[in-house]
Amino acid sequence: MLDAPSRFAIASVSAMLPPPTADMDIPRLRALTNRPLVPLWLPRLGLNVSALRIPGAGSDLPARLYRPPVNEGGLVLFFHGGGFVQCGLDSHDGICCRLARSARAAVLSVDYRMAPEHKFPAAPEDAYASLLWAVENADALGIDPRRIAVAGDSAGGNLSAAVSLMARDRGGPLPAFQLLYYPATHGGRPVPSHDAYAEGFLLSREQIDWFTLQYAGKSPPVDDPRFAPFAAASHAGLPPARIITAECDPLRDEGTEYAAKLCADGGEATLSCYPSTIHGFLNFYPFMPKGRQAIAEGGGAIRDAFARVEGGAGR
Repeated sequence: MLDAPSRFAIASVSAMLPPPTADMDIPRLRALTNRPLVPLWLPRLGLNVSALRIPGAGSDLPARLYRPPVNEGGLVLFFHGGGFVQCGLDSHDGICCRLARSARAAVLSVDYRMAPEHKFPAAPEDAYASLLWAVENADALGIDPRRIAVAGDSAGGNLSAAVSLMARDRGGPLPAFQLLYYPATHGGRPVPSHDAYAEGFLLSREQIDWFTLQYAGKSPPVDDPRFAPFAAASHAGLPPARIITAECDPLRDEGTEYAAKLCADGGEATLSCYPSTIHGFLNFYPFMPKGRQAIAEGGGAIRDAFARVEGGAGR
């Protein structure tokens, strides 16, 4: 079922990362996972990259701004994956570089507060605060505040969906688009892919349960849309979405069902599923063509969405 790059990724990661335990060394885990697969300078060629600190919901947050050589005035707020516990700006640096080029927009990667030190709802509140900051500082950033998209992978996809719901429900500025890569949307609600790919496909059911425990404790708020976007009473009035999943991923059907939910409530959602690949395949783009293809697909979808905003592309 798996393609050769996915098998290689599983073998490599399994050899590097320890299995989750109650006494897991979180700093060591983060040191192992917040690493780029290629030197940071390589994917940045031709881009202007700068470090920032922006206000979050509880404290200032590290962030990284990527400006591509062809920039049509939009901004992508990017939230990295990692189960709300691991990864960071460096692990997703190359993804952000490629996304900036393909979207022809600046990308602001936000290092939101992570669990277990900062449990739910710290992460979604930080993500929402970063959206408000980007809109308020649009002139300084040189962007059109009407052309702001939210994007992220896995936990970051969850945050992107949650931010869209929060913006709608709080009367805040609504993103123009949401790009969700293999998002966690259900908050533990069962789907068939949970069992079909529970073990042996990079992300295991055991890991999902461990991440959930770190993030939300023993009694997760499964009916809070900030935790489980699928649980929202309505999904009407949300930004259009591109949802990209991997075939051999326990979260695959969460993305599929979330796309269906958005459409059922009158929204716009396009679903792409990449065959024979695994959760996290974007991070392996240096040797995984499907990862590069998925980043380009997402960037193109953002570029098209920005072009539909009143006034056309550019600023």
